[in-house]
Amino acid sequence: MASEPLAPPTPPASEAPPVIYRWDLDKTYLQTDFDSFRALLRTAFEGAQEKRTVPGAATLLREIRRPLTGTTATARICFISGSPRQMRKVLTEKLRLDGVEYDEFILKPNLQNMLTGRFRAMREQVGYKLPALLAGRAGVAPTTREICFGDDAESDAFIYSLYGDLLAGRVPPELLSRILHEAGVYPVDAARTLSLCESMPRAQAVERIFIHLDRRSPPSRFDRYGATVVPIYNYFQAALVLFADQRLTAGSVVRVAVEMVDKHSYSVEALRNSLQDMLRRRRMGLDRVRALGEAIAGGEGEADLLPALGAMPSTRELLRALATGLRDMGPLPLQEQLAVPSSEAVDYLLALEQDLPRHKRKK
Repeated sequence: MASEPLAPPTPPASEAPPVIYRWDLDKTYLQTDFDSFRALLRTAFEGAQEKRTVPGAATLLREIRRPLTGTTATARICFISGSPRQMRKVLTEKLRLDGVEYDEFILKPNLQNMLTGRFRAMREQVGYKLPALLAGRAGVAPTTREICFGDDAESDAFIYSLYGDLLAGRVPPELLSRILHEAGVYPVDAARTLSLCESMPRAQAVERIFIHLDRRSPPSRFDRYGATVVPIYNYFQAALVLFADQRLTAGSVVRVAVEMVDKHSYSVEALRNSLQDMLRRRRMGLDRVRALGEAIAGGEGEADLLPALGAMPSTRELLRALATGLRDMGPLPLQEQLAVPSSEAVDYLLALEQDLPRHKRKK
């Protein structure tokens, strides 16, 4: 009988990160246009200072790096992007300019793919990102949770959801092999993915998957993946959910809001609508909304968050008015219990047909 593969060693508790955040770059962190050849060419020649960050993304990344109260461990931040490796210098310089720290930075080997005739791999993402995610999990303590960020332009929801279900042992090898085949993954990449998956200790690791709706896809498009996947229109919404999950403090949510108001001209009405959208979709409960409002509106003197966090006077008054409304918010007539992850299995073959049509295997 073949012996069971050994689980990777668990790092000492002092070294284990409390959570790993995995981020895509294009259309998730950066406002990237690659929908036409001209736009793609312009993107390739942009300097770091010309690249535009999605509003709130840089501040959110800086905030999730902060240790939570009572802890010293910092979160691990890993970028995995379909951008070519030749763009590493300009992309890492952009992150440096934004004050964003990271622990891992993975780019696609597109030059190697082209030189070896793997032309399909230059566009295909499942066979690139899925094994990269699994390899990045090697050696991580089974108890370490992960929170993933992607967008609606490609296949991020599909890949992150499949990754989480693989770690949890919900996708058998036979089904995974068929999924990879139908997705058009090259056999060598499929074999590596299956091998990596076999060696992973099983764990309910993926806690949340945020999908930035860059293309304004309807949130219902992602219902098939369950409540773990949270479609967001902006990063204030992501900050709200992370606050509700006790992954961010009220101060961190305020910093994200301050950036969006001060630097990107978001109005308080836009922030309020974003929050109401989260409530309507049952992604946040009223108790956490009120707690957030109390933390912001109820502070005075040294306990006043807004001056301490550097908000300009005009922004302070706007956010304080918003916070007072949150603190005093009454019950919503249609709010039911929070959306919770479903125990039903995701039909990944159906998702492949409907969500990733151009990734289908060539007949």
